[in-house]
Amino acid sequence: AFLDLVGFAASTAHRGIRHIRVPTTTLSQGDGGVGVKNGVNYFGKKNWVGTFTIPFAIINDLNFIRTLADGAKRDGIIEGIKVALIRDRGFFEDIEKNAAALASLDEDALEMVILRSAEQHVDHIATAGDPFELGSARPLDFGHWVAHKLEQISGFSIGHGEAVAIGMAVDLLYSVRKGILAEETCERVLALIEGVGFALYADELLRRDDAGQWAILRGLEEFREHLGGELTVTLVPAIGEKLEVHEMDVQLVLEALHELDR
Repeated sequence: AFLDLVGFAASTAHRGIRHIRVPTTTLSQGDGGVGVKNGVNYFGKKNWVGTFTIPFAIINDLNFIRTLADGAKRDGIIEGIKVALIRDRGFFEDIEKNAAALASLDEDALEMVILRSAEQHVDHIATAGDPFELGSARPLDFGHWVAHKLEQISGFSIGHGEAVAIGMAVDLLYSVRKGILAEETCERVLALIEGVGFALYADELLRRDDAGQWAILRGLEEFREHLGGELTVTLVPAIGEKLEVHEMDVQLVLEALHELDR
């Protein structure tokens, strides 16, 4: 949040001044802090205000990780699993091999995930052809349509890492029902997410709004608006691969939500 705030201020002051990012969390060192975006929550919405600004430099110092609470140390692992799922089967398998060490927050295992995750995120931004997200596809946002809305519904008491883990679980189970992903692959990924210490469900997933509607489903419409008008959701047909879809079957989404509640 602090990186976002300072990045936004630097990008708007005097039409933009140089800034150096020094990420201090596992989430920011492996994902958000090594990109070109900043965003500030506003109107009760996630990242409502923000800019795309290339930092002058980024310094990742793993000594900062030693100062974090256990939950904050764990958060960055899920973004590593996410980017591995959509880009790098070998990275996913390395996370699997180190699952026990990651669950205990072993420093060497965390360093491996942070480094590989940062490399994958930077490579995507630099080589995928849309660093400033002018198109509708957001592959690095796998699991995030649920995550962003879940954070909002919870009043941001659910952190980003926790929300992404749950959002990925929803989209994985949805993909099985849609015939996109093999059930055994889904079970394998969910086992890893749980195995490194994340929950797959929060009560807020099935909360209804004042009109009696499922509040989480509003996240699809808000994600469409965020993308500029065309809904594009990234799903995973196999480990290391991604698929973009432009509509979601609401009934199947609800089935996935209720399965997680069992």
